[in-house]
Order: sequence, then structure tokens, then C-alpha cells
Amino acid sequence: MRSLRQAAPARPALITGGTVTALAAAAGLLLAGCDAGSEGVRKEGTAQTQSAAKPSHVASASAVPTQEKVDAIKLIKGDPKVSDQVKKNLKPCTKNEYPVDVIYGQLTDGSRNDVVINVMTCADSIGVGSYVYRAKGDSYVNVFAAEQPPVYADIDRRDLQVTREVYGPGDAACCASGRDVMTYHWSGNEFRETGRTHTDFSKVGNNDKELPSVGTEG
Repeated sequence: MRSLRQAAPARPALITGGTVTALAAAAGLLLAGCDAGSEGVRKEGTAQTQSAAKPSHVASASAVPTQEKVDAIKLIKGDPKVSDQVKKNLKPCTKNEYPVDVIYGQLTDGSRNDVVINVMTCADSIGVGSYVYRAKGDSYVNVFAAEQPPVYADIDRRDLQVTREVYGPGDAACCASGRDVMTYHWSGNEFRETGRTHTDFSKVGNNDKELPSVGTEG
């Protein structure tokens, strides 16, 4: 499966095009979207049956070496805002190795670093859920959730960047038609979308080529 390519930051995501049902079985998830709740939580999107791998440039490691590590699995399993399907399917791939990426950094102007957790499938690293946790006292509170596969969240400077592949009718699971990249900035007590970039991938010759779409929303 082709890894997500980095796109420029760009406003909430609406994935267009057809669905890819084959990878829905691989992900084993039909995730229900929720509206924004209390504590500034924003929950993105409704269930889709598309799939994609995490961006190749993102390492499964802390961005801050001195950061006190969190128990990502405990956070996800104990969070009532995480869907039951994500919790049910979050199991070790080998022994105690879970398919999660944990990224630390400043997003919400708190006194401690925020934590971004991406939950994926074992076989293909398909992003099935992305969450942001903000430090509150001795614990962490969920302030952002995206459970519309394929999804992957990252920190771009002090902004939250959420990436999704876009599939059109007839697209193979390996070869999406394009990509949406949404950028969010923390404002007050919630994330607000500040931009969106859509990229159309070339269907001619090398599938790794990209053709940018005409115009960018902002």
C-alpha cells in the first residue's frame, strides 16, 4: 500500500468520491462519527470504508526526548469519547506491541505538551482513529477525535494537521485518487479549522506522481 505523502497545510474534512469496501474488512471497523462535545472536544466525520497507511515521514516516537511518556493504550481504552469499535479492535500486533503512534508537542498552549495518538491496523498501518489529549491536572482530556478511516494526525509547528486519502469510483485500495489535508489551530477551548488542501494524484504513468488541484480553500 502506498504511504501518505506530505501535503501542504491547508478547512473540516469532507472526503469525496466512492468508498473502498475491501479495506473496510481489513480495518474491521465501521466507525460512527460524533458531534463536538464538552471539554472542547471536536469529533471529525462519519464512518467510511476507505483505508490508507500513515504518512511515511512520521516516526513512531516522541518528538520531545525529555517528554514524560503517557500510557497511550490506557488513555484510549479508558476514554468514553473513543468509539467501542476502536477499543474492541485495538489489540497487540505482536506480544505487547500495539499499532499506535504517539506524538508529543505544543498544540493547545498548555503548561505541558499535548499528546497526539494515532490508532492503526497491524497489517497495513491503516489509520482508523486519531486523537489529541490535553494535560489537565494529573490526567489528560480528549480535545479532538477523528474516526473516519483512513486518517492520520500530526503536529505541524503549533497546528494540528489531519490527513485523509480520497478514493474515487474504481480506485484500487493501493491507489487513491487524491488527498485532503486539513489544518486546525487551537482557539479558546477548541480546535478550529484554518485551512484545507486537496491534491489530485496523476493517473498517468507513475502512480507516485501528484497533480495539485486547482485552487485551495482557506
